[in-house]
Amino acid sequence: MKAQNYGAKALRRLSTTLVRPNSESLPRITAAPTSLLPTSSNSLHHYRQQHGGARKLHSQSARRSAQQQQQQPQPQATTEASNPAMAFPCLDALETRSAKLEARSLSTGPEPAYTTGATEVFRSAEPLLLDWGGRLPSFDLAYETWGTLNADRSNAILLHTGLSASSHARSTPRNPQPGWWEKFVGPGGCIDTDRYFVICTNVLGGCFGSTGPSSVDPADGRRYATRFPILTLEDMVRAQFRLLDHLGIGSLYASVGSSMGGMQSLAAGALFPERVGRVVSISGCARSHPYSIAMRHTQRQVLMMDPNWNRGFYYEPGRVPPHAGMKLAREIATVTYRSGPEWEQRFGRRRADPAKPPALCPDFLIETYLDHAGEKFCLTYDPNSLLYVSKAMDLFDLGRASQVAAADRRAARDAQIRRGEAPQANDASCSLTLPDLPYSEQPGPGDDKSEGEKEPGASSSSSSSLAAIDVRPPEDLISGLVALRDTPTLVMGVASDILFPAWQQREVANALRLAGNRNVAHVELSEEQSMFGHDTFLLDLKHVGGAVKDFLG
Repeated sequence: MKAQNYGAKALRRLSTTLVRPNSESLPRITAAPTSLLPTSSNSLHHYRQQHGGARKLHSQSARRSAQQQQQQPQPQATTEASNPAMAFPCLDALETRSAKLEARSLSTGPEPAYTTGATEVFRSAEPLLLDWGGRLPSFDLAYETWGTLNADRSNAILLHTGLSASSHARSTPRNPQPGWWEKFVGPGGCIDTDRYFVICTNVLGGCFGSTGPSSVDPADGRRYATRFPILTLEDMVRAQFRLLDHLGIGSLYASVGSSMGGMQSLAAGALFPERVGRVVSISGCARSHPYSIAMRHTQRQVLMMDPNWNRGFYYEPGRVPPHAGMKLAREIATVTYRSGPEWEQRFGRRRADPAKPPALCPDFLIETYLDHAGEKFCLTYDPNSLLYVSKAMDLFDLGRASQVAAADRRAARDAQIRRGEAPQANDASCSLTLPDLPYSEQPGPGDDKSEGEKEPGASSSSSSSLAAIDVRPPEDLISGLVALRDTPTLVMGVASDILFPAWQQREVANALRLAGNRNVAHVELSEEQSMFGHDTFLLDLKHVGGAVKDFLG
């Protein structure tokens, strides 16, 4: 059965028949008495089943509301409304896309093809134990390569990606589309493929050919969805080194990465110091900090609140992927990727069409830019992959205590498997659980003293604590980076980066030096050199590419 070509109006009508019950067959509800409201998650689920399911986002468009009003008897209007109703083309577009996806889903399934072209695929039949106790019985890694591996296999560079990137860093004969680091990788380039053999993978948990939540669980033949185990960036790196073993590469000339890739690059050096000759970490960190965690949490929340997410089980025919939540999540992310100064110059306060009155839909140029970014992304990346990979970034911590705890969990899980025991549903050993106690305000330094008791000259602001960030990293982090003491490392940061602020790269460089590494190069680009914020690593060939080329020698 093939999906037919429908007009927007017909698609909305089809959408209504597919997902909305006949309103005439439902009882009219004015207000639910307090005694009838659900008081637990189970009763809430029962309540939704009894009263028409979960509430849909923007389930009534202005046009549909008008049609319903025409069908129902209306009281005689004595006067016109003070003002006409506002139009919402952005919501009309969202509903039209939902209807198209529903129509397509009936014949081909809801998921678009998340592909960037031809790749190589490494299939590991050996199980992979994960840091939080989960286990993958087998896994695939999609990868691409450029250049030639030399006779002694000593010129390999492992290139790590950002959160949503594929293995396609540069165009290839099999896939001529430009890659995400097209100008940085290639013959004579910053990463010179005339000299180096470059390998780039789609990370474990991704959706561009590597095993992730959208993959099939070999245990039962169904998609993993949110039965996929919690991952860490270290898990992703261990999977990559399985690939290196498969390729016969005992050691790397360098491990290179930006953003999430910069975190992975440090992890590679910390986990396999004897196999990594050099480390390049650009706009990354050695442990995730509250602001970036908060921004990724917000993205996950808006995605999970899209009713189409369905707790991660949106892969079945007839369902629609949570495209509205994905669009909003990408808009939030885009805010963190660029800088205020750039946007001030690029957009200012200009509106898309100053001749028209203001609108609640995208109106200012900056709003239309964010809207466009969300539209481009919402159907090109698997929503569950976004949840899992972004959570792995939040969990990242190269401190010694974190590394020891992860090793203990893996060992305990291995022992459990050897005893033939299976984890229970929602077992904290391989899944995330809510805290036992809700949030309460935590006292800060000196908060136990009144203003009068504080030391003379002490400030009530946080400026002194922020200044201390650059003084000395935590001892736990210094201890965790001792494995890198003999590994030459380039750490790069950008002053205009608000997602991974430059002080976080200074923390990495300082911790490495205090751990005994005497070959640390730290480069920080000022706002005068780059105002592109976190995305500088994708755009600044001169400063970022030049520093990488000089460091690799």
